[in-house]
Amino acid sequence: MTPLPAPSVGRGREIALVTLGCARNDVDSEELAGRLQSDGYQIATDAGHADAILVNTCGFVDAAKRESVETLLAASDSNAKVIAVGCMAQRYGPELASELPEATVLSFDDYPSIGDRVDDVLQGRKLTAHTPSDRRHILPIAPVDRAPDVVPPGHDWLRRRRLTTGPSASIKLASGCDRRCSFCAIPSFRGRFVSRTPPEILAEARWLAGTGVREIILVSENSTSYGKDFGDLQALEKLLPELAAVDGVERIRVNYLQPAEVRPGLIEVIASTPNVAPYFDLSFQHSAPSVLRRMRRFGSSERFLELLVAIRAINPEVGVRTNVIVGFPGETEADVEELEGFLDEARMDAIGVFGYSDEEGTEAATYDGKLPEPVIEERVRRLATRVDELSAQRAEDRIGTQVQVLIHGVGSENPDDHPGEDACGNGSAGGMDERAAWGTAAHQAPDVDGQTLLVAPAPPLTYVAGDLVMATVVDSSGIDLTAVPAR
Repeated sequence: MTPLPAPSVGRGREIALVTLGCARNDVDSEELAGRLQSDGYQIATDAGHADAILVNTCGFVDAAKRESVETLLAASDSNAKVIAVGCMAQRYGPELASELPEATVLSFDDYPSIGDRVDDVLQGRKLTAHTPSDRRHILPIAPVDRAPDVVPPGHDWLRRRRLTTGPSASIKLASGCDRRCSFCAIPSFRGRFVSRTPPEILAEARWLAGTGVREIILVSENSTSYGKDFGDLQALEKLLPELAAVDGVERIRVNYLQPAEVRPGLIEVIASTPNVAPYFDLSFQHSAPSVLRRMRRFGSSERFLELLVAIRAINPEVGVRTNVIVGFPGETEADVEELEGFLDEARMDAIGVFGYSDEEGTEAATYDGKLPEPVIEERVRRLATRVDELSAQRAEDRIGTQVQVLIHGVGSENPDDHPGEDACGNGSAGGMDERAAWGTAAHQAPDVDGQTLLVAPAPPLTYVAGDLVMATVVDSSGIDLTAVPAR
């Protein structure tokens, strides 16, 4: 199967897409782009010339919501019509429409008919924002009974059109989540967990490989749950070797692993299968048992360290990243100290630090023991400083080792305004010369985990984006590495 061909542009109208948030939104935007093209729209490369700007919003935490609002306001300064889609639009509906009358607010349910909805906006037909509801009630509680009537966003790959040309691209394993973390609102607006079938995912991987993609990044709200709704909890372990064998694909990466669901068989496959990146994106969130219980999660510093020991017993050079939340209601100074001790011992490559904030409709928003904002901010600063040091130490540990670098750009192709960023958003210098190329090693997820600068002592490098190069690490700066091609 191949995606449907894009028809010639009949309506002569251009739509610009602006995507905020995570890689899952990137996939959704590419599906929306394909649907719009199929309906005769042209995807604008310059928002300044667009007839409408479609903003795929993020609604996960306060900072993301602020960015979404600021982006919508900036878009409204143009002459284009402004349309809000995505998580924030889905979650807030009429509230967002009332606060931002400049924008038309659409829901996930509008995606299959996005061309008609955009036409309504361009023709000046008034659309009433949807009334948000808890989307967990759309599908049955029992996973094996789920067969959605409407394909979730990002699952209809036949409609997808790539919006970027880089060598890495994401595929959605699944949508939604069945977990009940007390701080998270995502299940309420993304719904219950729904897996895609292996044949669909393999077909999409073959299509992406045909467009020049060399690294497939598997994303979902919880990748370790993949397959449970068709009765196979080993489905991911079976799928990964098949994806790794797709012609043209050189690296498979799995994001969003739930520590409590990581199985020995899955560890073995990720850590040792050729063409599968030995990379574990583990959502620890905290390590103090009392905080984890209030978060409705499982684990402890001891159990998490045991998991990391089991992983590194198979492959000592695996990459590990995580996110942690500090300032959760009831968190004590002793809890923070335990988290610090865990991070010291865990030796992870990248760690994101977030301060707790109430999310409407979540259990944690009703908790007592809320901490003052200055206390939360101080703990974020304290942890962020510490993890910068720890991540830098881990990068320094890699000096002298060999890494396989996927080239993303050569020389001036790495713009100064798109530097590598560490887990806390701290950028690294981007200036390069013709004797250098930049890319990502297996332990570095694109855009989030830093990068590797590949330098040659003599003539210009002859690599192009998509090449895989074995290299020896000779230096580090923060979480970024410098390496020379292996002889």
